[in-house]
Amino acid sequence: MVSMIEIERLTKSYGAFHAVAEFSLTVAKGEFVSLLGPSGSGKTTLLNLIAGMTRPSSGTIRIDNVDVTNLPPSQRDLGMVFQNYALMPHMTVFENIAFPLQVRRVPKAEIRRRVAEALDLVRMPQFADRKPRELSGGQQQRISLARCMVYRPALILMDEPLGALDKKLREEMQIEISRLHRDSGITMVCVTHDQEEALSMSDRIVLMREGRCVQIGTADELYFNPTSSYVADFIGHSNQLPCTVAEEAAGQLTIALGDGSQRQAPRPAFATPPGCGATLHVRPESATLAAAPDAAHALKGTLEASMVVGSCIKHVVRLDTGDTFLVQELNHRGRTRPQFGAPVWVGWPTDAAQLLPPS
Repeated sequence: MVSMIEIERLTKSYGAFHAVAEFSLTVAKGEFVSLLGPSGSGKTTLLNLIAGMTRPSSGTIRIDNVDVTNLPPSQRDLGMVFQNYALMPHMTVFENIAFPLQVRRVPKAEIRRRVAEALDLVRMPQFADRKPRELSGGQQQRISLARCMVYRPALILMDEPLGALDKKLREEMQIEISRLHRDSGITMVCVTHDQEEALSMSDRIVLMREGRCVQIGTADELYFNPTSSYVADFIGHSNQLPCTVAEEAAGQLTIALGDGSQRQAPRPAFATPPGCGATLHVRPESATLAAAPDAAHALKGTLEASMVVGSCIKHVVRLDTGDTFLVQELNHRGRTRPQFGAPVWVGWPTDAAQLLPPS
């Protein structure tokens, strides 16, 4: 792997508060990495440290094998894309995209050629003479990307680039940014609090909490193999039931739930001696609902709500243990649904469950 960014033990402190604490990360050339986390997790501070807009308290940052820890943004060979587009309203689309080339004193003929290439890349060649106010939000964001890519930076940083768009347009732009990344091969690092955005666009996701990395991995790794209850709950929806390990046999564990019933679960990576506590994690789409108990549905509860969300139905069940359990099933025409307040039983395949350390 050829590295584009190497961050070693990076810290940014404000008095006793560590916005970023002992953070290390390597990003490969051509990779798309998302910094994901809630407000206050340190993701924007980390992006500003990489960009050079904030100076670290300690640690080092290398971009394309050059130590840039103390260099200003202008000497880091990177581009920035912001949530508010930052287009100059008095300039045309062509002039906005050409501006960074003019600052670099690129010859006029070369400017015309490279702006035309950038407009073709974002599929907007016919908009060259328009002003930003004549464009939709998605079109303005594409022009913002074109302006960033036109001077061919080694690295593009994006700070909540789709936050100002509505849901449908945001989904369309996720596809567009993924295409631009694939076609250009430029390394991209994106800050977002939107898990769907991170899951759909990223080669890898860095999930952050309180200035630290909680887990790094692909979308599948974070979704199907979370290392903690926090990751399981933040990425998608998670049913989490406290349990106790009863015994182990043939690579599987027998666990006891709060109502005293026992279930099977795959053996986790951490030590689970009999008697230790753990958290049973089951994704809602892996669970099923039944109107009567059977071998596959043995956990009893009461149906509290059913929500139709287009192609799926989300059932909220209050288990007899007192825990809330979410079951997500595909929707279809003519489907019969259980009545609110009716007794129901939930179940899941053994291999769809996962044991996590106690939350």
